[in-house]
Amino acid sequence: MLGLLLVAVGCCLAAWAFLIEPNRLVIHEETISLSNWPRNLDGLRVAALADFHAGSPFVDEQKLRRIVLETNQTSPDLIVLLGDFMIDPGLHKPRIEPEIIAGILKDFRARFGVYAVLGNHDWGYNGYRVRKALESTGVIKVLENEVAQIDVNGGSLWLAGLVDKWTRIQDVDGTLRKIPAGQTVIALTHNPDIFPMIPPSVSLTLAGHTHGGQVNFPFVGRLIVPSDYGQKYAAGLIVEQGKPLFVTTGIGISIFPVRFRVPPEIAILTLKSK
Repeated sequence: MLGLLLVAVGCCLAAWAFLIEPNRLVIHEETISLSNWPRNLDGLRVAALADFHAGSPFVDEQKLRRIVLETNQTSPDLIVLLGDFMIDPGLHKPRIEPEIIAGILKDFRARFGVYAVLGNHDWGYNGYRVRKALESTGVIKVLENEVAQIDVNGGSLWLAGLVDKWTRIQDVDGTLRKIPAGQTVIALTHNPDIFPMIPPSVSLTLAGHTHGGQVNFPFVGRLIVPSDYGQKYAAGLIVEQGKPLFVTTGIGISIFPVRFRVPPEIAILTLKSK
């Protein structure tokens, strides 16, 4: 009897991990208090999305439209897309081409705009083509070691888009030097392993890439995280030496079509001054 019960529980957990949870989409709302955040930017709502991996199991064109719709319904002030729009075609077929992905994501709406960086899978496919597809929409601005100034409530907010650590040559200092001293900065990057290189003057760093390990076992943790730092930068808000980093667990899956206790998410971050 006990054996049958254990088999039943195992089957239920497997069904959840391989069929149900990877197909979920949750709105992860979090308020982040920042020590060097100006009061005129208090309450800024940032939607952070990463790792679409369009064409992977559970992420088809219909799912992309749902992601856009549910993000827009949260009324974000700013939308940032943190890379890996593409998949490895050797692992998942059929692939959705970047022009089709961009044609769906162009319907994102935020009053201060939509900005993106590229990830390792995008460059593994063709980063130049992915960037062209996104920017041809006239809605999404891609930042690769580039910056953008946004006028918000009578003040300025700067975005610094840093290239993917695994596939491109990074220039953190050179990129940040493009921003006048004393300005409020949010850094965008795909891979959070760049975080130790970010100076304290940056108010917040946003990243993806890890998928939160895709599997998070109770008492054990996240066994496989694509990071040189293990579980340290796997998911959520991390504060290190006073510097804040937020890592979203992303939308799609990579390699194995499984998620357990790490549901696909749209992260909605409300930023406030301490």
